[in-house]
Amino acid sequence: MEIVVTDAPERTRFEARQGDTLAGFAEYIRSGSLVVYPHTEVDPAFVGRGVGGALARAALDDARARGLPVLATCPFIAGWMGRHPDYADLAYQNRSRVSD
Repeated sequence: MEIVVTDAPERTRFEARQGDTLAGFAEYIRSGSLVVYPHTEVDPAFVGRGVGGALARAALDDARARGLPVLATCPFIAGWMGRHPDYADLAYQNRSRVSD
């Protein structure tokens, strides 16, 4: 059975499901100018089956569609972005020029 990833805005996360079973999720904090991905979790029964990657791809594709830079504080999402350079352009860059 196929893994399907959908946005669950009422829970501020993307959810991966196989049928009615929740296989994993990627939480987000979204504003009008930035999206933060703080936590991703995959059910142990689904580890190694591409669930985490499907969540990362869906979350990052959504950020791209919204034109939002990504601050990936979740180690999994940050690592996934590092292994997929086609998503590097989404990485949030602090452009502050404030100095002491």
